[in-house]
Amino acid sequence: MKIIMLGAPGAGKGTQAKMIADKYAVPHVSTGDIFRANIKNGTELGMEAKKYMDQGQLVPDELTVKILLDRVAQDDCKNGYVLDGFPRTIPQAEVLDEALTKLGDKIDFAINVDVPDENIIKRMSGRRACVNCGATYHIEHVPPKTEGICDRCGKELILRDDDKPETVKNRLKVYHDQTQPLIDFYTKKGILKSVDGTKDMNDVFAAITAILG
Repeated sequence: MKIIMLGAPGAGKGTQAKMIADKYAVPHVSTGDIFRANIKNGTELGMEAKKYMDQGQLVPDELTVKILLDRVAQDDCKNGYVLDGFPRTIPQAEVLDEALTKLGDKIDFAINVDVPDENIIKRMSGRRACVNCGATYHIEHVPPKTEGICDRCGKELILRDDDKPETVKNRLKVYHDQTQPLIDFYTKKGILKSVDGTKDMNDVFAAITAILG
């Protein structure tokens, strides 16, 4: 079972990807993790990607797909995988599609965790992170025992820059411009399934498992 997770930043797709991976005993393949692993291990593809990353540039689609295919060709992916963070654009989806077709393979489901923008802005601007140990909280859903103080180490909690409303709005704009077209792309292929991401995490997961069977 080969699955792609779609959804705006903060929609909770990463959490759902991990839960799917655990339940179906398939790897949760995050592009960020693959890049880091390749760079850490000094692979040829990793070193090539690092050149772009060091200059603050995006890694080209062809190289990203090469690194991804290298990962999903490993033994632990033979029963399937959950892709998280890729593809982000139509060209990436097309390159991935072509590469999988050549291998006689295809994606089975594209799961869209659908959450309205205003919910995401509220959800992310409620996040707080510890400046010291990195523990994360949410002022509504997972509040610390003492406001503004980490339960774990007693240090200050902050609203990270990338969780501030204006930053979140920018990230959502990029998402809608670049990634939203993927929803149409996978709808045309007949593999897109949407779930209501505003519900409780376990209810969202139940909706996804009902789709996957």
